[in-house]
Amino acid sequence: ESLCALMVREAGKTWSDAIAETREAADFCRYYAKLAREQFGAPITLTGPVGERNTYGLHGRGVFVCISPWNFPLAIFTGQIAAALAAGNAVVAKPAEQTPLIAAAAVQLFHDAGLHPNLLHLLPGEGGSIGQALVAHASCAGVAFTGGTDTAWAINRTLAARPGPIVPFIAETGGLNAMFVDTTALREQVIDDVIASAFGSAGQRCSALRMLFAPHDTADLLIEGIAGAMDALVLGDPADPRTDIGPVIDADAEDALRTHMIRLGEDAKVLHRLAAPAGGHFFAPALAEIPSAAFLQKEVFGPILHVVRYDPNKLEAAAAPLAAAGYGLTLGVHSRIEAFAAEVQRAVPAGNAYVNRSMIGAVVGVQPFGGEGLSGTGPKAGGPHALLRYAVERALSVNIAAQGGDPALLNLNP
Repeated sequence: ESLCALMVREAGKTWSDAIAETREAADFCRYYAKLAREQFGAPITLTGPVGERNTYGLHGRGVFVCISPWNFPLAIFTGQIAAALAAGNAVVAKPAEQTPLIAAAAVQLFHDAGLHPNLLHLLPGEGGSIGQALVAHASCAGVAFTGGTDTAWAINRTLAARPGPIVPFIAETGGLNAMFVDTTALREQVIDDVIASAFGSAGQRCSALRMLFAPHDTADLLIEGIAGAMDALVLGDPADPRTDIGPVIDADAEDALRTHMIRLGEDAKVLHRLAAPAGGHFFAPALAEIPSAAFLQKEVFGPILHVVRYDPNKLEAAAAPLAAAGYGLTLGVHSRIEAFAAEVQRAVPAGNAYVNRSMIGAVVGVQPFGGEGLSGTGPKAGGPHALLRYAVERALSVNIAAQGGDPALLNLNP
């Protein structure tokens, strides 16, 4: 409860989002502990020639730098640390500037659980100074990062310019996430999933829906329904259980969204907009129609949904600008025709595709999360390969014939 209250207070999360995030943080710890037992136990024996014993094992790399975002200040922060520790590393954790208190509480829980303090250090501060120094340090054996693509490029350049070993860079970044709807989709289900995907958590999820591709024949009905559902949303104090949408994280985020709304007003068509409460960093959810997917070239991180009308017979052409942008995080499809869903997935590569459901709320171990292209490097968080990039692989080959035979062949317990 105290962790949830801290997320509501410091990150502006609603109670339902805070509870879900606490559950996800616990899931990461349990899942990575399970993977560590399975993958980092005793070395496995490999098949080889008679007279030789060959084994293979995974080991930690050293000190990992974990840089986490403010939008999931507990779950992603905890997941990165738990993965690095489970693979046998020490960790220096740099949380987002906006949410250091949540990070401090999480680190204290790790220490209270018995982790030696020397294995996990918290270094809050600005990314340009603290993060840069950590990534450039000679003792950095790897970096786990979740955040913006521009920051990921900067980290990659720093790592490339650093002398010494080439170290792993595990990056999860944003996306231009789209949902494609055809005329067979169930309108009420589409509306429910669009509202959750686009406006849940004030649109401050890397997996959030940014572009809705609506077919010409049913676009007006969908827009009407989405606008009506938007009117039922409650904006306000995230500490109030009745609230659906709280504030955006800070003034910079609010200013960026306002700037984008000016562009929408000039070059597109704003279809519907809610009213924001007075005070705080509230940004009213908006629905706008854009001429094509080419209108967006970068992620707009907040509660703005862009609608693109398209001809289902020309799906590939409509999706081409989206695919050309190079992102590949989440993709949604609403259709009762499996061939249509498959066609969309071929046209728009994405790390996580969701059919006839919302595009948010990936569950650890069930929906491993992570993108491709400009959206990330992998391995997926909460997936079966999550720990491998945090480790080194070591093989041992022993000529057992040199000692007169294989002791394992002796039956010492007849």
